Amino acid sequence: MPHADLPKAKFVPLPPRYVPDSTPEEAAKHFFEVMRTRRTVRMFSDRPVSQETIEWIVKAATTAPSGANKQPWRFVCVQDAEIKRKIRHAAEEEEREFYSRRASQEWLRDLAPLGTDENKEFLETAPWLIVVFKLAKMDDDSQVYYLNESVGLACGLLLAAIHHAGLVSVTHTPSPMGFLAKVLKRPANERPFLLIPVGYPSDDCQVPAKALLRKPLDEVMVIDAGGEPRGD
Repeated sequence: MPHADLPKAKFVPLPPRYVPDSTPEEAAKHFFEVMRTRRTVRMFSDRPVSQETIEWIVKAATTAPSGANKQPWRFVCVQDAEIKRKIRHAAEEEEREFYSRRASQEWLRDLAPLGTDENKEFLETAPWLIVVFKLAKMDDDSQVYYLNESVGLACGLLLAAIHHAGLVSVTHTPSPMGFLAKVLKRPANERPFLLIPVGYPSDDCQVPAKALLRKPLDEVMVIDAGGEPRGD
């Protein structure tokens, strides 16, 4: 039985939604064609990106669904050169530990085709760093639900919005990431989730050949699973 003291849900008509001019099939294909050109980039230009652009990108991310609509995220956007320098130095310190001691041989073997190392010059070169924090508790100390799922969904939309704006990004995950909360002076309820440099690619930008590979649809999509197993 429902608790008598619970607030009652209030419903309103569905707000106007986006309806494409084409068929759903054509619209879905067009979105795929746009997103298929997205690549993780580590060679950035220092070409400026306006604050307004970053604001619209973050607004797009905040349209993501979240557990109980708590919206347990905070996007700390950094353009100050000195703060970016501090973040880079702290990140590289953690990355040196990772590559020299923390990472297993299998992990290093998987990373080798991507050509990554402890040098994170892009953290200073990119005009903006968006540091995504997840809120372990809301600012009013209330509970959060499905925290990682909620923030992960928002980050997916953030990356799509960055690409849609004609910009590039890289999802950087130095481990541990506690230094980000210290450098950015964030409260205890905020935990670092992702560090995302944003900007334009450099004129000589290159990406790893492996990064161009995508698994075919039949390896990642299953329709009507759960039926009778097929024989060999």
